[in-house]
Amino acid sequence: MRKLKIIEHISLDGVIQHSADDGDFPYGDWTAPYRTPAGRDAVLVAQGERFDLLLGRRTYDIWSRFWPKAPSSPMADGINVATKYVATHRPQSLEWGPSEGLGPDIVEGIRRIKSEDGPDLILWGSSTLTSTLLEHGLADEVLLIVYPVLLGTGKRFFAEATPACAFELVSTKAFPSGIIFSTYKVAGPLKSG
Repeated sequence: MRKLKIIEHISLDGVIQHSADDGDFPYGDWTAPYRTPAGRDAVLVAQGERFDLLLGRRTYDIWSRFWPKAPSSPMADGINVATKYVATHRPQSLEWGPSEGLGPDIVEGIRRIKSEDGPDLILWGSSTLTSTLLEHGLADEVLLIVYPVLLGTGKRFFAEATPACAFELVSTKAFPSGIIFSTYKVAGPLKSG
């Protein structure tokens, strides 16, 4: 069974939006001042040498305009060679490949892909899918790359209707730029008092 990891760049106040591509967002590329070679290397290690991607249609469209034209690098090469499994109603229009639509039932499509042999799956961006993955117990790990900024506005990591659940800290690492990488394992339903 393949493991599914959610990786997300996130502000201290939970914003994950990076550009105005999908709305009126005033802080494009707010992560840039904090990028370092050490942070890039940590992301590459977190992704693994080989992986496939799980993407929402909007993220797929945004990435398909950038990554195929990006200069060769470990990041670009890994993303471009990965199979992109996309939540879409228009699978015939997926030109940046290799790619495959998840089918009409996204949850069943993800279950099918997880049960197949292959590299681990990574969900980058695609916040609409995050709640679905957690609600149906499909995510195995969450890596939050937390930046020392408050943005106040923008798309949040967790939607209002995300089900309550618990996480177990697997690892954490702070970088001199102020970024903190925290990896969590999904631990099941939330337990309270």
